[in-house]
Amino acid sequence: MSRLYRHLQQFISKDMRMSHVYQPVMLAELLKSNGKATVRQIARAILAKDPTQVEYYEHITKNMVGQVLTKRRHIASKTGDTYILDGFEELSRDEVRHLLDLCRDKINEYEHRRGEAMWVHRKKLGRLVSGSDRYEVLKEAKFRCVLCGTSAEEKALEVDHIIPKNLGGKNDRNNLQALCYTCNSSKRDTDTTDLRGVAASYKMRHKGCPFCELDKKRIEATNELAVVIRDGYPVTPLHALIIPKRHVSDYFDLYQPEVNAINRLLTGQKTAIMKMDHTVRGFNIGVNCGESAGQTIFHCHVHLIPRREGDVSKPRGGVRHVIPDKADYP
Repeated sequence: MSRLYRHLQQFISKDMRMSHVYQPVMLAELLKSNGKATVRQIARAILAKDPTQVEYYEHITKNMVGQVLTKRRHIASKTGDTYILDGFEELSRDEVRHLLDLCRDKINEYEHRRGEAMWVHRKKLGRLVSGSDRYEVLKEAKFRCVLCGTSAEEKALEVDHIIPKNLGGKNDRNNLQALCYTCNSSKRDTDTTDLRGVAASYKMRHKGCPFCELDKKRIEATNELAVVIRDGYPVTPLHALIIPKRHVSDYFDLYQPEVNAINRLLTGQKTAIMKMDHTVRGFNIGVNCGESAGQTIFHCHVHLIPRREGDVSKPRGGVRHVIPDKADYP
């Protein structure tokens, strides 16, 4: 029994700590290839274990190429999950070989003409989304597609750039969302929304707006797209305002990355406030949208109001108190 065998047996059986299948897959590929394997070989071995890739191309087969060859060209037919080349039994072996050669020629010709551009829709542009960011994005979405609501148990989820990278989108957490492979492949990087001015609009500020001209000393917390301050006229102690940096009139005009940024700060402030004051037992979250709803500063801001036992005699109804006598209901 060789020393290397004993070492690898010990490592694989007892010492290997796994966060994925990558280590045993790589070792297996090295063992199968007489101790040497290229990065591409190992990558292909890992790819073979990834069901999301198969699911993606199942989608392509059923909804794209399969539709062309069956419904449009009537070359093949489909029964259940099986495609049938109609009349295949009429072909001789030589005819099959020649047709295969023609297919290979078509593939080679297209690959030569398009090069890497043929796979640009599946290629990650720039720095990859880190594993930790991917996990946090999926966890924040409760492991469901944010567009169709499909669970990760039903379809593989992918981390999508809300503003596509080829339109200037970044790997920033606020620009990432969880999409199932169907929604993501449909969206791709061809969203019809005109995003050319989005990056510049994040810098929009309005002269004279108190929230555009905040004293930096008031800022309690911040991220790329939003800030937290304490309300100047607090309803309760530690009353916080979460404000987008961009000058935007109300909540319904926010971009999705700004909503993500605000929600992240809301969650962070909830934790921070409860650590600062152990008497806090709950919160009201509110946004005034429009003058009729009581908005006085026309720069969107979200109120986070800590609540404590006994701060009002009848807390039942919460935000319903914005209309007198409407808090009580059966």
